[in-house]
Amino acid sequence: MTSAYQPSMLDLLSGSAAVEPLTGRLHRHHLTAGAWIDVLPGWLHGSDAVFETLLGIDWRAERRRMFDDVVDVPRLLRWFPAEEPLPHPALTAARTELNRHYADDLGEEFMTAGMCLYRDGRDSVAWHGDTIGRSATQDTMVAIVSFGSPRNLLLRPRAGGHETLRFPLGHGDLIVMGGSCQRTWEHAVPKTTKAVGSRISVQFRPAGVA
Repeated sequence: MTSAYQPSMLDLLSGSAAVEPLTGRLHRHHLTAGAWIDVLPGWLHGSDAVFETLLGIDWRAERRRMFDDVVDVPRLLRWFPAEEPLPHPALTAARTELNRHYADDLGEEFMTAGMCLYRDGRDSVAWHGDTIGRSATQDTMVAIVSFGSPRNLLLRPRAGGHETLRFPLGHGDLIVMGGSCQRTWEHAVPKTTKAVGSRISVQFRPAGVA
């Protein structure tokens, strides 16, 4: 069952989609093994307009091999390489501000944008780290901006011994995973039997990280 999408009250009061400077507004959580996350709820104002635009892009259903079978990926996907324009100017502005704020720590720019559409509670992503490419051996950052109805993003250390962290992300919320986070922690969006609306996540990554 899918609930009707409920717009954010902040979006109903705000004007066009826009982001604010990140300096002094992020809350950093220091994790184990050199990992950290920055969180800023409601960073992208007017996120409902971006959400509606993203719903209309050319989403792609994929199938992947799992053990001895080929199964549907339980979400829709879209990948924007560095040379492809993003589908809404607010996303370009978001990437520009992320690059400005994290320039010294990251030492390079966020280039690509991977997008996932979770249509309802049956869509999900299993526990994983973004460890394809340089992030398998090097510290890096992945910045996620969420749109639509909130879904829980869970994080846990690969080594165990720490409570699972839970962040309900939607309506323009930002989370940035940095340091060793992709190698030493893993994250997931679990399925839920609750009535939830659609959520879209936009993941900004440096080149060579997936």
